[in-house]
Amino acid sequence: MIKEQAREILPLVNDPEMHPRLIQYADQRLEILRQHLETEKNPQKVSELQGAIAEIKRIFTLKAEVRGELEKKNAQQR
Repeated sequence: MIKEQAREILPLVNDPEMHPRLIQYADQRLEILRQHLETEKNPQKVSELQGAIAEIKRIFTLKAEVRGELEKKNAQQR
């Protein structure tokens, strides 16, 4: 993640009301995608669903990723 992206996302992950909603949404999407994956027969579609699941899982670590990127950039400026 680049610094500009981290700055844009920071309000979303720092908001005490929004971040839990984002996590709840990710949980719901993850469950839906896993259900589709369990029943999918097409290998191409299975691969696509696995990729979608991997991206949704990133939402769970997004807060730490954003903060880490901004802290790294701030340490470099000192």
